[in-house]
Amino acid sequence: MANTEEPSPSNPIDGDAEHEDEDIDEEEEEEEEDDDDEELQEPNRRIPQSSEFKLRDQRFKVETLSRRLSSELVPIRVHDVVITGNTKTKDWVIEAELKGIENASSMQELMQASQIAIVRLQGLEIFDSCKVRLEAGPRELPNTANVIVDVVETDNSVSGECGVYMKPSASSWTAEGTLKYKNLLGYGDLWDASLGYGANQATEVSVGVYAPRFKGLLTPIVGRISMLSQDWLEFSSYKEQLLGASLGLISTKHHDLLYTLGWRILTDPSQMSSRSIRRQLGHGLLSSLKYTFKIDRRNSPIRPTKGYAFLSTTHFGGLTPDHRSLRFLRQEFDARFAVPFGFYNIALNLGISAGAVFPWGIGFMTKPSPLPERFYLGGDFSPVCSLGGPTTLWGFKTRGLGPTEPRRQIRNGSNDDNGDSSGWDFIGGDLAVTAFADLSFDLPVRWLREHGIHGHVFAGSGNTAKLTQNEYMHFSPRKFLESFRMSLGCGIVIPTRLFRLEGNYFYVLRKDEHDRGKTGFRFSFSAPS
Repeated sequence: MANTEEPSPSNPIDGDAEHEDEDIDEEEEEEEEDDDDEELQEPNRRIPQSSEFKLRDQRFKVETLSRRLSSELVPIRVHDVVITGNTKTKDWVIEAELKGIENASSMQELMQASQIAIVRLQGLEIFDSCKVRLEAGPRELPNTANVIVDVVETDNSVSGECGVYMKPSASSWTAEGTLKYKNLLGYGDLWDASLGYGANQATEVSVGVYAPRFKGLLTPIVGRISMLSQDWLEFSSYKEQLLGASLGLISTKHHDLLYTLGWRILTDPSQMSSRSIRRQLGHGLLSSLKYTFKIDRRNSPIRPTKGYAFLSTTHFGGLTPDHRSLRFLRQEFDARFAVPFGFYNIALNLGISAGAVFPWGIGFMTKPSPLPERFYLGGDFSPVCSLGGPTTLWGFKTRGLGPTEPRRQIRNGSNDDNGDSSGWDFIGGDLAVTAFADLSFDLPVRWLREHGIHGHVFAGSGNTAKLTQNEYMHFSPRKFLESFRMSLGCGIVIPTRLFRLEGNYFYVLRKDEHDRGKTGFRFSFSAPS
């Protein structure tokens, strides 16, 4: 029976399978060794995949945050504000410009407050760069952030500049050179020394300081010591010299309060001045407060096409008991309106200005108002962009209209007028009113429109009168309106970033016998006040 048993056919097959398994194991080991060799040869193959994954993850988080910021308010609270990079500037100077960051309650408010803070810090002009970074707050305080403010202080503290500036309130211009030193005390302070020379031989030397932030004070500190010399011999037969100091008490967006203390001298080298001028020659003490309220909602100060502006100035002099103190009250109003037409960029600008000045004290109406504080009309400054009370009237020279008095007679019976054939002094008025209308429009040349060059037609009117020294008893509103001076004209305006250049043709419709106004073509440039 045993011999009849056949050998199991599976034995040789099993033997072959074992050999095949061994071959397969060897091949797998070789493949694993090859893979290991490949990994050793290319160790960075899987690393870029990991970095790309992290980058995609970060990008996804940023996109998610962006969508969330645009769709809902993301609550957040500022845990701490850290300032770095300032070695000279006091911390509280920078902290004062970061107002609003600590009170932010959402991510949107925090980002907006950070942008405003950067603009304010750059406005100090003492940093080369300013950056605001946001970092996550402590883990135990969710929804908090730390604000990191990085500043780089400027290496060059000394700078200089020069230019030509307009003074519409004085109907004059001045060329000035200024030397500045920044951040001397670390308060963000700006020190400057300037020298200016202008029309009518005006010379001014001054030294000033501007500190935007001072510990414990809410408004900037503005102080200046100046010496001014002005020659009005051609128009009013006197020279003016003023040595004084001014201090800014309040300076905000809409409000300004300025105190001035100075010593004023009026002289007449020609000794040909009129009686009213001679009565005020000599020394006077100026101690005054000047308050200005201003709103300007026009879309452009150079070429306004819509909006409005308003200015109110109150100047009160005579704050010292000295008998030489100039006692006066001067009030001015100025309003501007710009109305767009909706086609060809046509806009109508309307303006009206009024002002009055009076001395104060016992028998004030019998006394004269201070000569330099009176109103003098004329000049070529454009009232469209300047905002400073009743001063400009197209077509008339500076101080070229208003009340006049004859100059002193010399022995041969003629007047020594220093080149003025009229022989009359313009003595200014206690009451002044001006109004204008200006219609601006684009020119039909594409290149001119692209550069903002446009045309305009205009008309202006104004008058001034005396009220003090009992002159108010002879004042008649009807006569005052009937004696208004009037002019009209047209021209081309070339606006720039700093000023407004005009080439105008003036036609004087109405003027008084002694007024200095004539028809003709003149160039002029003005700057917004």
